[in-house]
Amino acid sequence: MTPEPESLASYRPILVVGSQRKWCRVWAQGVVTWQSRGSMPSGLADTSAAGMRQAEIDVVNALGSMDLDFRALSAVSNIFRAATAVRNHFEQSVLSDRQLSWSAFVALFVLRVWGEQESSELAGQIGVSGGTLTGVLKTLEKKGLAERRPNETDRRRVLVNLTPEGHRVIEEIMPRFNRHEALVTRDLSPVERDQMASYLRRILRTLEEIDTPGADPVNDLG
Repeated sequence: MTPEPESLASYRPILVVGSQRKWCRVWAQGVVTWQSRGSMPSGLADTSAAGMRQAEIDVVNALGSMDLDFRALSAVSNIFRAATAVRNHFEQSVLSDRQLSWSAFVALFVLRVWGEQESSELAGQIGVSGGTLTGVLKTLEKKGLAERRPNETDRRRVLVNLTPEGHRVIEEIMPRFNRHEALVTRDLSPVERDQMASYLRRILRTLEEIDTPGADPVNDLG
C-alpha cells in the first residue's frame, strides 16, 4: 500500500492526463507514484485530513512555477487554518451559551488573570483595534460582566475591570473551555503538546523581532 502523503514540500505540480487531474509524490527512494484527484471539497474551508492535503496540492499546482518557500507557506497557512478552526469551535461549542464572541471571552480571560487594564493595553492583549474593543466592552457592560472608569491620574485614559458577575462567569466557563482544549489536542501526546506550544512561542518571538521598528527582515533573508 502506498503511504499517505505527508507534506506539501514533497509534491510536484498536478499532471493533467486527459480529463483526469493527478498529483505526483516523489518518495525518498526515488519512486514516483500518482493518484487521481478525488471529488472531495477543496480550499481552505475543508479541514478534513484529506482536504488539508488536497489544499496544499492545489497551492503547488497553482503557484508551482513561482520561486516560493512552500514549506514556510504550508506552515503559516496551517497555523492560520488551525487558529480559525479553533476559534470557530470554541465560539460554537463553549461560548454560544453565554452569547460571547471570542474577543469578548479573551477580554474576560485577560482581566481575570492580569487584573485591571487600560483600554489601549487590553486591545493589544486581545489583538483587536480600539474601535473593535469599544464594541466588545459595550457588550460586556450590557451583560454586567465588565466596567469602565476614567484613570484618576489621566482622565483621557480609561481603565477596564471585571465586575463580580464577570468574575463568576469566567470561573464558570473556564473548566468547560479547558475540557475542549484537551479535546482538540487529544491526538497529540503530552510531549507533542509541549513541543507545539514551544514552536508557536518561537514564532511569536520571531514576529516580535521582525516587526520591531527599524528591522529589515526581507534583507535578513538574503
